[in-house]
Amino acid sequence: MSDPLPREIRCVLVPVGNLRLLLPNATIAEVITQSTPEPVAGAPEWLLGRIAWRGWRVPLVSFAELAGTEEGDAELSVRVAVLKALGGNPKLPFIAVLTQGFPRLTTLNAELIIPTHDGKPLPPGVRAHVLVRDDVAMIPDLEWIEATLLGLLDDAEPAESTESSDSND
Repeated sequence: MSDPLPREIRCVLVPVGNLRLLLPNATIAEVITQSTPEPVAGAPEWLLGRIAWRGWRVPLVSFAELAGTEEGDAELSVRVAVLKALGGNPKLPFIAVLTQGFPRLTTLNAELIIPTHDGKPLPPGVRAHVLVRDDVAMIPDLEWIEATLLGLLDDAEPAESTESSDSND
């Protein structure tokens, strides 16, 4: 007999623009200060380039730009949330997302997540719109984002580690 689904899950609300991304806590590898990204030739506006992180060249995504939401308060300190990629592709082990402020930990259950979809087509990279307590949030379609990034970066240099071992910078 299989284990029942957990009653609660630890999540993070990541501020992007005027909304928040809702992600399982386990997807966040680290939150870092923003560095200048290395441009990717021919990339769409939402792919800001690649940043160096722990010996990797990680694609930096503006989720607000991708999903067509408002950018939010530019006065807030801009950070980067490095996410563990879900696809298991060695060419793309991590994805970085531009964020404003720090992700907020929360523990959720099914009753606390209320779908708010109005029937209109969802923007690219968005799996669902939800209300979490008092926060409007988006659940990103990380699989779509990964597949799209792999297609965009296929012709660019691989994102493989630039070091022989993982550093703890």
